[in-house]
Amino acid sequence: MNSTSIPITDDQPDEFSNKIRSRPRRKRRKSDFRGKSELAKRTCKQLTRWWPLFLFLTALLLLLVYEASNIGWRSRPGKSEPNVEVPVKKPEGNLNRLDAPRCLKLLPTEELEHLDFPLNKDLSAPIKKVIYLSESNVPFGKHSQPELGTTRFNLFTGYQTLNQREQSFKVNQTASLHCGFYSEDGGFTISNEDKSYMQNCKSIVSTCAFGGGDDLYEPIGMTDTSLQKVCYVAFWDDVTLETQEKQGHVINKDRFIGKWRIVIVKNLPFRDQRLNGKIPKMLAHRLFPNARFSIWVDSKSQFRRDPLGVFEALLWRSKSILAISVHGARSSVYDEAKAVVKKNKATPEEVEVQITQYRHDGLPEDKRFNGNKALNEASVIVREHTPMTNLLMCLWFNEVVRFTSRDQLSFPFVLWRLKVLKNINMFPVCTRKDLVNSMGHIRKAKPLG
Repeated sequence: MNSTSIPITDDQPDEFSNKIRSRPRRKRRKSDFRGKSELAKRTCKQLTRWWPLFLFLTALLLLLVYEASNIGWRSRPGKSEPNVEVPVKKPEGNLNRLDAPRCLKLLPTEELEHLDFPLNKDLSAPIKKVIYLSESNVPFGKHSQPELGTTRFNLFTGYQTLNQREQSFKVNQTASLHCGFYSEDGGFTISNEDKSYMQNCKSIVSTCAFGGGDDLYEPIGMTDTSLQKVCYVAFWDDVTLETQEKQGHVINKDRFIGKWRIVIVKNLPFRDQRLNGKIPKMLAHRLFPNARFSIWVDSKSQFRRDPLGVFEALLWRSKSILAISVHGARSSVYDEAKAVVKKNKATPEEVEVQITQYRHDGLPEDKRFNGNKALNEASVIVREHTPMTNLLMCLWFNEVVRFTSRDQLSFPFVLWRLKVLKNINMFPVCTRKDLVNSMGHIRKAKPLG
């Protein structure tokens, strides 16, 4: 086969090889890229220069769309008239929820309808009578100076000394101690009409809201028998009255709102509204002198069970004279004191005064007393009004006046000091949840000026 060789040398480049070497350069493509890059740079430069104007125009457009939608909504037929404020309906949440109790063992409805109060017992308790000190029967002047750290004592409470505090825990058949209502000039003034109504109550469910803090929730779940035998009383001040009237809760001519008899209190004795609330909470035996049984419900809760059934389940069945819920989170007073400070429920200084005094008095660090959890949650208190429970509540009230108003700190101490009180029903948290619908606090109470 004949072959022909074609010599190619660097000295003699041909046209074909030149074309191959020039193809990767793509001069036109580089020129296009450079043009696009220049265009992007100019666009970014313009955007950087004019972005405030673009932002303003966008915001203006959104505002016009929003206003147009509002105008269209108000012009729809069937809506409220212009300039008429339409109240926003709050979500009801737990309100009026009446599910079957999980832990509270109530009698069947037909048995609840026939319940009645037990006969008066022949009390064998060591306390037979409690005398409440006032300016008319106390041996020292009413102007005694309060001790250091007890500046909340006043003419309503009387000026309890540390020595009197110590003596009040020593149990005799007759006990004498401060228990509020020390002077007629001390405050917490109630009209004669309201006093007359309260004196006729044999059993009560009570609550209070001072400073306009919470709404009033209608009790549910009661039988007709309980409605005939139990008084429902809510204590308000003028601020709460005004606040509730704005919410549409207006007192009728008989001084009722629903099932609640509203009692307006004048001249509250404390600037701290939480402390004012301890008066109806702890001193029900003083406000209702002829009542045998009572249930206290915090204003943040809706009571939702039959009162007679609750007395039977928590007191009569277990032969208890007081029932209160254990604390859901902690069991030690000293741990609770740290939590109170951490949550800003009280100042570190006042908590330290209280805890120091309790350590001095010998309150143990044990998390249980007499086999029971020490710490309580007192949003619901069920009790029989006996000299023993009346003494307990007076001692408890004096502690929250002397120290902090966080009553869960002082209840275990009082229970520990009053060792003769044994028949207390410390019921579990799930029972408390069966008793009430918890709504939470609606607004912050206004302190006294």
